[in-house]
Amino acid sequence: MSFFSPNIGSAGRVFRAISGIILLGAAVVMAWHIWWLAVILGISGCFGLFEAFRGWCFLRACGIKTKL
Repeated sequence: MSFFSPNIGSAGRVFRAISGIILLGAAVVMAWHIWWLAVILGISGCFGLFEAFRGWCFLRACGIKTKL
């Protein structure tokens, strides 16, 4: 099995998509206050959306069990 093969179901994908959108929204809000925090939130949000669209979870790929 490949490291980047899909390893989450639809509930996990929805959760990651929603959390990615929330993180991107928080990055936009923080952009005018603390720029470095906005960058971290933006990168995290983009990674969450990548996981959602790919159907892949980094933690599961590393062998850590997750609930969703």
